Amino acid sequence: MRFFSLTIALFFLAPAASSLAQAKKFYAGSIAKSPFGKLEDGTPVEQYILTNAKGMTVKIITYGGIITELSVPDRAGKFADVVLGHDTLDGYLAGHPYFGAIVGRYANRIAKGKFTLDGKEYTVATNNGPNHLHGGKKGFDKVVWKATAPESSPPRLVLDLQYTSKDGEEGYPGELKVNVRYELNNANTLSINYSATTDKATPINLTNHSYFNLAGHNSGDILGHQVTIFADKYTPTDDTLIPTGKIADVKGTPFDFTTATPIGKRIAELKGEPGGYDLNYVIRGTGQRLAARVTDPTSGRRMEVTTSEPGIQFYSGNFMDGKDKGKGGAVYKKHAGFCLETQHYPDSVNQKDFPSAILKPGEKYEQITSYSFTTVK
Repeated sequence: MRFFSLTIALFFLAPAASSLAQAKKFYAGSIAKSPFGKLEDGTPVEQYILTNAKGMTVKIITYGGIITELSVPDRAGKFADVVLGHDTLDGYLAGHPYFGAIVGRYANRIAKGKFTLDGKEYTVATNNGPNHLHGGKKGFDKVVWKATAPESSPPRLVLDLQYTSKDGEEGYPGELKVNVRYELNNANTLSINYSATTDKATPINLTNHSYFNLAGHNSGDILGHQVTIFADKYTPTDDTLIPTGKIADVKGTPFDFTTATPIGKRIAELKGEPGGYDLNYVIRGTGQRLAARVTDPTSGRRMEVTTSEPGIQFYSGNFMDGKDKGKGGAVYKKHAGFCLETQHYPDSVNQKDFPSAILKPGEKYEQITSYSFTTVK
């Protein structure tokens, strides 16, 4: 595979007098770009590879803004790819459960595929039973984003993705201009900065749908991972996973992760579908704050999630059934990965007591979510 590295190219072309400075820049991190296939209509898809000074690597493709690989060290310094996904574009085009993708215009569910805004009822696709899920039949996970890698100085490596969603796309009102910035630093933190503007009032709820397995993407189930979610309340749902409108306490329920708890410890107490966790938690406080912490005791890898969003959806990979053949031929069975999707609450557009998810002209949608990786003994 042919790679063009912005940093490597500068290093080898530099005159001898500046070789030391260029060498320092190289070891401080690099951004590389390579082809990642084409859509059926010939549209090219590119892959960007961000590598920091410590060797942490994040690979992102322009199709769906998908994080295809995230490689971090364990307690012994051994690197492993900790996100589920596919090796090729064809794997993603064949259909997948949103592995690593940007989802929108509205992440999570909208009841019955309907909402009313400024007195007008809008109808969007019902692509998840009776409900709308993750932006519809062709959400942001299935479009090609325009990518730019602006020059930045270590310890920051930056990739910007832009997409304009036309008025009426997937039934949503307004032309929505979206920018998603992936930023990797030398502290092993990947930050995702989302921003958007619109020319008509519209619902918006963006998130990243990475499936994590901190032992390695091909390491079996995640039931032994220890999870802490910094939330005392959650939004109960009906049997189609639409919130009832109530906000309930987690205390005394199998949903209580206020202290570090293995994912599988109480999973048998969850009755019926989906056979695991798939619910929204109300994160304590406001502003940028710690939302969740996950530790894999076997490898020692730990991930902390901070966000400016009001909620976080914890999903334990309940609907994977082994049909998804992933990277290197890995078979992704039930509970092969978990998601922590920072978000506005599901169905907020139909729930008057939930924080508003409506963006209006003249306003700017902004949110930041960061994933920080460390190790424990």
